[in-house]
Amino acid sequence: MILGILDWAIIGLFFIILLSIGYVASRQAGQNTTNFFLSGRNMPWWVLGVSMVATTFSADTPNLVTDMVRTGGVASNWQWWAFLLTGMLTVFVYAKLWNRSQVMTDLEFYELRYSGRMAAFLRGFRAVYLGFFFNVMIIATVSLAFIKIAAVMLGLQPGTALIIASVIVVFYSGLGGLKSILWTDLFQFSFAMAGAVIAAIYVVGSPEVGGLANLFAHPNVSDKLSLVPSISQPELFISIFLIPIAVQWWSVWYPGAEPGGGGYVAQRMLAAKNESHAVGATLLFNFFHYALRPWPWILVGLASLIVFPDIASMARQYPDVPAQYMQNDFAYPAMLREFLPTGLLGLVVASLIAAYMSTTASQLNWGSSYLVNDFYGRFYKPDATEKQRVRFGRFSTVTLMFFSVLLALVLQNALQAFQYILMIGAGTGLIYILRWFWWRINAYSEIAAMVGAGTFSLIFILIENFQMVRLDDGMVDVFGMITSMSYWNVIKLLGTVILTSATWIIVTLLTKPIDEETLRSFYRKIRPGGPGWKRVVQRAAAENVELIKVEDLKWDVPTGILCMIFGTMSIYSMLFTIGNLLYANYASAIFLAVIALISGFALTRFWHKLRME
Repeated sequence: MILGILDWAIIGLFFIILLSIGYVASRQAGQNTTNFFLSGRNMPWWVLGVSMVATTFSADTPNLVTDMVRTGGVASNWQWWAFLLTGMLTVFVYAKLWNRSQVMTDLEFYELRYSGRMAAFLRGFRAVYLGFFFNVMIIATVSLAFIKIAAVMLGLQPGTALIIASVIVVFYSGLGGLKSILWTDLFQFSFAMAGAVIAAIYVVGSPEVGGLANLFAHPNVSDKLSLVPSISQPELFISIFLIPIAVQWWSVWYPGAEPGGGGYVAQRMLAAKNESHAVGATLLFNFFHYALRPWPWILVGLASLIVFPDIASMARQYPDVPAQYMQNDFAYPAMLREFLPTGLLGLVVASLIAAYMSTTASQLNWGSSYLVNDFYGRFYKPDATEKQRVRFGRFSTVTLMFFSVLLALVLQNALQAFQYILMIGAGTGLIYILRWFWWRINAYSEIAAMVGAGTFSLIFILIENFQMVRLDDGMVDVFGMITSMSYWNVIKLLGTVILTSATWIIVTLLTKPIDEETLRSFYRKIRPGGPGWKRVVQRAAAENVELIKVEDLKWDVPTGILCMIFGTMSIYSMLFTIGNLLYANYASAIFLAVIALISGFALTRFWHKLRME
């Protein structure tokens, strides 16, 4: 028996509290789709912000960070740290725009912004593509991490572990909709964060690791501590820092870090009381997500290099775990199993289950909202009653979970899925940023971007597979690129971004603009402003048509970008202040703390100048 009686008691108590919160919060969820998917559009910023960060804090997140730390060092986290720029742009530019739209889902935006059959096609296609296929992949990825946790901590087979967790998460998410998810997220995030901190303290303090000083001095760890890759190692500097910070954050669509907002982040912004609450929620999310959460996972990942220096050492320790799951990301649950005492082990296991369930529940509700609002209710049964829509939402919740479980049983590691998702979203990000502020973008633009990203990423993947076979056979590397995988990954990403962006821009300029009435309706409702809408405004003025009131003419996007810059500086400074304190680099920590305070002060000054309702 891996867990003791006290451990199981803690896990059981966790489930009782979780289900109780979900049941109490679910009482009004079945009344209509607005309650089921948007919690009545009256939620406060702090609940929504915590829910966003709870959704991104999944069971696979510590595994993914551990994988990055073990393979590329602490600096390898720039592959996701760079998305802070996207997040802060969403906070100060796009959050209020989403809240103004008052759509049910971000896919409904397509028929608000575009016109004609192609807009309807785009909405329906992406409802199925994102709501079902893509969402199943995301849930399967986090389920893979849960499989590894269950195998190490609970001694359960993959199928058994997923069936138990699936039944519970489907119960409260299907019963109570978003409101149940929001309030259970509040409980689960607190629990999961406490578990991550406790786990890091015990692992670092164990005799095998010997505290922070011994950890950082160990030869397996000492060369992996840099917060930014050294420029003297150009391959790493370019692949895990320069490209993410210069290109990836604005060009790649990734769940939870969509350029311009989208997915479950947009869902939370749409559920906010008003624009101010939407902005506050996304700001809180980015602060928790980037400044506070990473270090407990990083410390455990570094410590794992001492205890399990390679995958073979983990395989020897856990011979009963299937070989397909024995990857670098397995080190995180393995470290917890090795060092946590009875009672605390149960607490941390419950916290990881909480992380898994919060993400899965949000993904299920988000995916179901697409299938109900943008496919079933829009195309299949437009005259469906609210009760029928909610019933279909609950059915789709069960279906999504079923197929996610099946896919989870064939995946191998979290980093594999992370890199694949980045590739198929490469090159689409710019269009999601510009579609709010350039009238010329149309539905054909988005279709071209989507098809281009899928096509070009597939071509690069096929080239890679062809070349790897040739290399394995001892043949000549014809392209001369794949001998350095880091450089090849850069070429794949840049190539897909450039080709996809060129494709959708050319298609935009060659296809007909959206009809004038749709453009004017969008402008009145959203009030985006800026030079990208100047032509639409001028044509309306020539016809004596007033689009917006004079007091709404001020364009505050430049102020929002300044807020984005100061907010990014503040959060990065806080992130690295914590890191330097752990490294005992106190002078650097003080300097960065001062930078965080100054940039935070500047942020508040400019934030008050933004126009919000």
